[in-house]
Amino acid sequence: MAHYQHPSAIVDDGAQIGEGSRVWHFVHVCGGARIGAGVSLGQNVFVGNRVLIGDRCKIQNNVSVYDNVTLEEGVFCGPSMVFTNVVNPRGLIERKDQYRDTLVKRGATLGANCTIVCGVTIGEFAFVGAGAVVNRDVSAYALVVGVPARQVAWMSEFGERLDLPVQGDGETVCPHTGARYVLAGGVLTRQEG
Repeated sequence: MAHYQHPSAIVDDGAQIGEGSRVWHFVHVCGGARIGAGVSLGQNVFVGNRVLIGDRCKIQNNVSVYDNVTLEEGVFCGPSMVFTNVVNPRGLIERKDQYRDTLVKRGATLGANCTIVCGVTIGEFAFVGAGAVVNRDVSAYALVVGVPARQVAWMSEFGERLDLPVQGDGETVCPHTGARYVLAGGVLTRQEG
């Protein structure tokens, strides 16, 4: 079995879905979509033609992944979160040639009901809080909340807040994994060993 597809799901000819992925109730995957292995598409998910979804992503119920969105490996999209692909849409004006690319990097979490305005990059293992509206790039490991979203903390790859200042320098160890994180010049990195 390459992937599981619920009988109510529609997968258009040409769509590529990786081994072990699950396509649940009332999902629609357009023919140009490229979906990796071990992906879960929850109830009522829509995936556009020009969409790339990496391995082991989890897309919860009622999420539409529109054209020009790329999700790297292990991205979590919470229930009813929103992507856009045009900055200034109008029903009476065709703007399909103005779609902006959105990139969500490896391991990032997009909380329930958040909105990602097109044209931004969400960094690796960043965490967007529920209901936030992201209208600018988010740094790797940053926790952002609010409308518009602003950074309030740093997150570990395990998904816990790190004991570090938002600004400045510092270092800490994740109590769950023992991984060491170093903040220098406003950039957080995970250190090996």
